Amino acid sequence: MLLDGEEWEAKFLDFRSEAWRLETLPTYRVPQEEEEVRRFLAGERIDPLSYADEYTNDLKRVRREGKTKGRVRIVTRPLSEYLRYEFMYYEPHALAGEDIRIMDVTEKENPLADVQDFWMFDRSEVVLMHYTPDGTQISRELYEGDPEPYKEYQRIALAESVPFEEYVKGLDVRT
Repeated sequence: MLLDGEEWEAKFLDFRSEAWRLETLPTYRVPQEEEEVRRFLAGERIDPLSYADEYTNDLKRVRREGKTKGRVRIVTRPLSEYLRYEFMYYEPHALAGEDIRIMDVTEKENPLADVQDFWMFDRSEVVLMHYTPDGTQISRELYEGDPEPYKEYQRIALAESVPFEEYVKGLDVRT
């Protein structure tokens, strides 16, 4: 079953305890981000301590409700311009309560090399994220099989990653 619109939005409102994502691609092409990416490439930066938007406000709501939202982002160095842009927004997202972790596979084998992007809700419901090779999302599909492999992918991703704040120490991600 493909998810879009209200059905997709409901996943983020209705989960009981945890929403978690694995991000595997070097770049995502998101139409809503095009202007922000252009401004980032032109040198504009946000202040992570004062930045707020709908996403950070929702993260705060999730935390108030006693729920968690997290992700593991797989990266290789050098960080692409897109990753630098994305990291700029990860700062206020982490400050608002999202558990963001980075799995750098630059100098090691990627233990999740054949795993596609997905969201998992309450460790029981999986949504597969489908992209074209350039990172353009083409669909979201409710996975109807056994969630156990995805729970194992999450376990591996968490074990092989470090907190975002730890990863960016010593990196100048704002340039």
